[in-house]
Amino acid sequence: MESRGLTLRSKSRRARPQISAPKPISGPLPPDKPADPAKAQQNDATSDLVKRRYSTRFNQAPDFDSKAPPVPGLPPDAAKYGGIEPGSVTGDPSPRPKVDLDALRDPSLPVDRYVANLLANASEEEINEYQTSLRKVKNRTSTDLQQNVYQNRTQFIKISKEAEKLKGEMRTLRSLMTDLTGALGQATIGHTEPSSPAMDDLPKRKANRSSVANLESMWNVQLQALWKTVEGSQKFLPAVQGRHIVLETGHWVELDSATWKPRRPVHIVLLNDHLLVAAKKRKRVDQSNHRGPVPTKLVAEECWPLQDIDMIDLAAHVGIGPARAEAEDRGITNAVNIRVGSKPFTYRHDKRDSPAKDELLATFRKTVEDLRRTPRSETEAASKSNESYGYLGGRHSFYGPKPDYDPSDSRRDKPELRIDVDGKQQNLRWVEGQIDELDIDIALQRFEEAVSSIERLRKLAKGSKGNSLAQDVINVKVDERATKLAGVLSRNLVDTHSFLNATKTNISWLTRLGFEDQARESYLKTRSEIISKRIRACIFEGDLPLYIFQISYVYFTLIKNTISIYQQCFPSVMSSACIKWAKHHLDDFNALLTRQLSSVERNTSTWKECMDIVHEYANLLTQVGVDFTDLVAKGLEDEQGSQSMGRSEEPTE
Repeated sequence: MESRGLTLRSKSRRARPQISAPKPISGPLPPDKPADPAKAQQNDATSDLVKRRYSTRFNQAPDFDSKAPPVPGLPPDAAKYGGIEPGSVTGDPSPRPKVDLDALRDPSLPVDRYVANLLANASEEEINEYQTSLRKVKNRTSTDLQQNVYQNRTQFIKISKEAEKLKGEMRTLRSLMTDLTGALGQATIGHTEPSSPAMDDLPKRKANRSSVANLESMWNVQLQALWKTVEGSQKFLPAVQGRHIVLETGHWVELDSATWKPRRPVHIVLLNDHLLVAAKKRKRVDQSNHRGPVPTKLVAEECWPLQDIDMIDLAAHVGIGPARAEAEDRGITNAVNIRVGSKPFTYRHDKRDSPAKDELLATFRKTVEDLRRTPRSETEAASKSNESYGYLGGRHSFYGPKPDYDPSDSRRDKPELRIDVDGKQQNLRWVEGQIDELDIDIALQRFEEAVSSIERLRKLAKGSKGNSLAQDVINVKVDERATKLAGVLSRNLVDTHSFLNATKTNISWLTRLGFEDQARESYLKTRSEIISKRIRACIFEGDLPLYIFQISYVYFTLIKNTISIYQQCFPSVMSSACIKWAKHHLDDFNALLTRQLSSVERNTSTWKECMDIVHEYANLLTQVGVDFTDLVAKGLEDEQGSQSMGRSEEPTE
C-alpha cells in the first residue's frame, strides 16, 4: 500500500465508527502527547492532497457602478399569448385568468391556442368566472354597437334635414337672383332711348322671330334639309320635338384606330341629342357621257346618342419626344377620338391650322352639359311643386315599394298643409319627425314605444277629418311601418311560442296593431310544426303499448298546452279557430292509432292496455274545458262494432 502512494479512498470495508455521546469535561484538557513521526508524516501528505483537491480560485469581482440604471422589467405584452397575465410573473403561483381586451381585439389572435394556454391550470370555478366575464364583455359590446347605430341614425336624420333646409334656401336664393335679373333688365329697358314711330313695329317682328313656334319651324326646316343632304339620315334621326342641328362640319377623314391610316372622308353633324357621321361616296354616273370630277354624296354611317359617347382630344395624349413628332407629321394632333362603349373611332380634320377641331370639342361639351341639365331642371321643377304639400308627401319609405297612390299627384300648387296636434298647428314636417322616431324604435326593437307611436299617429290621422290629404299621407306611412313591425313581432312569436308571458305580450302588440289574424295563424302554425316534430321523434321499436303511450302523451299534452295559452292570449270570440285546430290534430292521432292497432286482435290484453292509455291522456283536455271523449279512437270503435255485428249475423250450423 505504501509503495502505491497515498489515496483518499480505501478498498477495505471498515466498520462505521461509533459516535459516543458527549462527555462532560471535569478538568483541564491533558497536554497533547507526542505523535508518532511516521504517522504524522502520512497525515500531512493526506491534508495536502485534500487541500489541492478542494481548492478553488476566484477571479477578481468586477467593479459595479452604483449609478447604473436598474434592470428593466418584463414588457407588458411578454405573456400576451402564453395565457399568463403580466402581473403573474411577480411570484403569484396561481394567477386567475382575466379577459384581455387588447388581445381579443387582435384579428390574428389564435383563439384555440390562446384559450388552451390561458385555462390550462384554471379550476372549474375560474373557468366559469372567465366565461361570465366574456358574456359581460359581449353584452357591453352589443350595447355599445346598438348605441352607435342609434347615434349614427340620429345624426343621419339631422344631416338630411339640414340638407333639405339648405336645398330650400338655395332655391329661394335662385328665385331672388332671377327676380333681380329681371328687375335689372326692366331698368335697362326703361333707360333706352325712345324709338321713332316708324320703328315701332321692329321689336314685334324680332319677338316673332324668336318665338318658340318660329324656332320649332326653323328646326324642322334644318332636319328636312339634313334628310335631303345625307342619305339614310331620316332612319337615324326622325322628327322629334326639340331636335335640331347644333354644329355641322366637313373635311374630316376617318382613321384606322390601330395604324392611323386614312380610310375614308366623312362629314360630322352634331345635334342637340345625337352625333351623326356621314361618309362621302361617289355617285354612280355614266362615264361615257360625264366629264369633270365625279360627284359625291353623303351617306349616314354612324349615329350615337350623346349620353353614350366620349370625345377625346388626341393632341393631349400623344406624349412627347419622337412620338409627338411622328404624330404631328401624321396630323394626329388635329384629330379626335370618339369612344362608344369599348369601340373607338378616330377622325382627323384635313386642314392642319383650322380651328374646326377645337370648335367641335367645345360645342360637344356644351351640348352634353345642356342635355344633362335639362332632365335635372325638370326633376327639380316637379319636386318643387310636390313640396308645396310638405316634405312628407314626396318621400317614400324604404320598407316597401312605392305605393301606387300618391296623394301629391292629384293636388298641386296648394299652400302648406297644417294639422291640429293637441291644440297646436303642425305641418307635415312634424309628422316626418315622428315617422323617423318610429323607424328608430323599430330598428332598436323598442316594441312598446313603436306600437304606442303607431296608435298615436293613427289617432291623429283619424282626427284630421277635414284634411283628407294629410290623413291619406299619414295613413300610408304609418301602415308601412305597422306592416314592418308586425313581421318582426311574428318572428318573435314563433321563437317564444312555448312561453306564456312572451307569447301573450307579442300577441297583445299584434292585436293593437290590427294584425290579430296574422298572430293567430302564426301561433297555431308553429304549434302544428312542433307536434309534427315531436311525433317524428317517437320511434316504434316493437313495444306497442310504449309507443302508444309516447304518441298519446305528445298529442294530448301539446294540444292541452296550446289551448291553454290560446285562451289566455285571444278573446273568447276567436276560440272556434283553436277548437278547429285541435280537432284536426285529433283526427291525425286517430289515423295513426288505427294504423298501429290494425293488426292487434280486439279485446286482448294488449288492446285493452293501449286503449286505457289513450283514454287516460285524452282526459287531459277536460282541464282546459274541451271534451273529445267521443271522438278519441272513433275509427277503431266503429270498426270493432261493425265486426261484432258481422259475427252476430253469421248463420249457425
